[in-house]
Amino acid sequence: METTVYLRLKRRIVIKQGAEVRLGDIARIVAEPELERKLAALSLLRVRPNDGDRLIVDMLHIVRCIRQAAPGVAIETYGEPHVLVEVTKSGQQKPRKIALALAWLLLFFGSGMTIVNFHADVNMPEVQRRVVELLTGSGDRHPWLFQIPYSIGVGLGMLLFFNRLFRKRRSDEPNPLEVEMFMYQENVNHYVITDEFRKKQEREPGGPI
Repeated sequence: METTVYLRLKRRIVIKQGAEVRLGDIARIVAEPELERKLAALSLLRVRPNDGDRLIVDMLHIVRCIRQAAPGVAIETYGEPHVLVEVTKSGQQKPRKIALALAWLLLFFGSGMTIVNFHADVNMPEVQRRVVELLTGSGDRHPWLFQIPYSIGVGLGMLLFFNRLFRKRRSDEPNPLEVEMFMYQENVNHYVITDEFRKKQEREPGGPI
């Protein structure tokens, strides 16, 4: 009876420079226990210094390596046809704290200036005084009873909009910023994979010039 190996490739992995990429690093494998352990340790390639900091592992290359290591097995693949391999010195993707702090400051002051300019464009102080006059019947040059709750409401509205309350989430639904970041990362991965695949074809004999 023919043995079947089921593979699901990961979208992206981070590996140390000069390390060996094994099948178990880039894919989930389902097969007979002994065959699964053998394939998990199967070497696909070794990262060389001239490979750069990003490279791709193609499904066809994986199938070829499996055929050589275990002839006669049937291979069923699911998910992505490529794996994006990011090469770092430590083998881990460390957060860039300085860039994060600068981005946070830029967004903080940029958002503040946007709100200030919006209030200036619509003459918000005059609007608030008019609202207080309609509600109370008397005008107030500094309607603090309206401005303070309004300011608190702006902050609470941002927390509710981004689905965050300090470190706790109100629900499992992603907030708009997380969705945008996910789409940005997906577009970056797609571009890098397409560009690396094109370069790989150009390097191979008979590839496009």
